[in-house]
Amino acid sequence: MARPVIGIIGNSAMIGDDYPAYASGEMNAAAVSCVAGCLPLVVPSHPDFVSVGELMEVCDGFLLTGGRPNVHPEEYGEEATEKHGEFDRARDALTLPLVRECVARGQPVLGICRGFQEMNVAMGGSLHPEIRELPGRMNHRMPPDGTLEEKFALRHKVILSEDGPFARLFGACEVMTNTLHGQGIKQPGPRVVIDGRAEDGTPEAIHIEGAPGFAMAVQWHPEYRAAEDPVSRPLFEAFGAAARRWRCGDRALRTA
Repeated sequence: MARPVIGIIGNSAMIGDDYPAYASGEMNAAAVSCVAGCLPLVVPSHPDFVSVGELMEVCDGFLLTGGRPNVHPEEYGEEATEKHGEFDRARDALTLPLVRECVARGQPVLGICRGFQEMNVAMGGSLHPEIRELPGRMNHRMPPDGTLEEKFALRHKVILSEDGPFARLFGACEVMTNTLHGQGIKQPGPRVVIDGRAEDGTPEAIHIEGAPGFAMAVQWHPEYRAAEDPVSRPLFEAFGAAARRWRCGDRALRTA
């Protein structure tokens, strides 16, 4: 059987000074291919080029990647400020309805960093624009200098709900993760279950209550060295297994 196809939501980027492109980091493709055992397919994040319906027909699951632009606060009923940073309204317009459709249908979806935030907003939640300014919070942003290894180094614990899906997946109630984000969940959506928090209380792992399929997200970046990391590997393996189940069920429906 052909591998399940995972749509990796790309980010708008510039090659040089004047060539617009859509791109995704090599680490995302490697995690999907080598750990999840699926076929990575980078998706241009613009609803003028692809529709949610088309994507759901072509792909068996979706990886919502991290990215520098943030979800626009108008998507959760707030006004934009300088603290909210850069935006990508085209990606918002594609991914937010995509999340809702995946949750409704049970099609696997895994959110990473911005993708974590997208899943919360898609399900009716809101975000803090700058969590390091909140009392008692640490600075979760990526270090501005250093090697790739230093930027993606494990920096804090995530405490998981006992007997929750993440603790069962990792076989532990505490794990160490990297941290490279500025925003974070303010109000979780009505069905968004916060299943893990950093030591300062920042939400770090969520799942969608009542979702018929895999609908999980993490605020850290598990794609970094996913094949080696004891937390990243089981997460991507479970995502890949869910995509294979979806593909088998989808094929059965198509031939019925």
